[in-house]
Amino acid sequence: MDLFLQIATQLLNGVQYGVLLFLLAAGLTLVFGIMSFVNLAHGSLYMMGAYFSALGYEYGGNFFWAVVAALGGCAVLGMALERLVVARLYRRDHLDHVLATFGLVLFFNELVRILFGPQPYFLPLPSFLEGSIEIMGANYPAYRLAIIVSGLLVAAGAQWMINGTRLGMLIRAGAVNPAMVGALGINIGLLNGLLFAIGAVLAGLAGVMAGPILSIQSGMGEPVLIATLVVIVIGGIGSIRGALYAALIVGIADTLGRAFLPQIFRTLMDREAATAAGPAVASMLVYVLMAVVLTVKPNGLFPAGGKS
Repeated sequence: MDLFLQIATQLLNGVQYGVLLFLLAAGLTLVFGIMSFVNLAHGSLYMMGAYFSALGYEYGGNFFWAVVAALGGCAVLGMALERLVVARLYRRDHLDHVLATFGLVLFFNELVRILFGPQPYFLPLPSFLEGSIEIMGANYPAYRLAIIVSGLLVAAGAQWMINGTRLGMLIRAGAVNPAMVGALGINIGLLNGLLFAIGAVLAGLAGVMAGPILSIQSGMGEPVLIATLVVIVIGGIGSIRGALYAALIVGIADTLGRAFLPQIFRTLMDREAATAAGPAVASMLVYVLMAVVLTVKPNGLFPAGGKS
């Protein structure tokens, strides 16, 4: 029974981690797959969202203002970055995208270190989500469950926006033939700016959600960016549905691997070797998973086609 509860808890933790990855992957896959822009600074937008939320909480006094500050701050920052930097690079090749956005990563890391100092910040849990809820016999933190529910609602909203609204139609048409869409009187520059801002808002939402369970510090965006890129490759570039499924798969695989692989290794080899090998193999698990998926489906599980 204890093992069942442990597995159930880790499964929920995996889903919660996967939902956070989806919020990052959804925005990045839209920018990458539809605008064909490689944005390595997407993790920095996640970090800035976390810092904006800390400022919002400090001056507003509650979690509501933390969310408002994160979403509003990242929307403004995303639009500013798109106009000042990204728009100048659309006609350049992907290497220029990588170099420019990597420079932005260094800039934002130093900026928050100068403004906020090297010490980490911690965002308090909202008071109404401090308890736990019993699920499958396990007491699971209410806040982590709220992250899962919020992320799934965002996934449904993003899917509806891309496939069921005029804006989504324009976004998909602009990805296929931007010249034709522009000839019809649509401002392609404004459309790209709006899409980039939506991606920034989703990154900011992930940042404010991660604030109460992770430390807010300079450089927090780089590790999660690597996992986000793995999600996009597995799910299929440009696909919202693929990003959701791949994020859940990666989140569950990574969480279960880190929780149980060291224990499994201890039953197969001596404790010292297991202690060294278990975490190492667990950290490699998502990359092995990516290699297997690409071997079978080189374009990802759900490559963007008629519908994302």
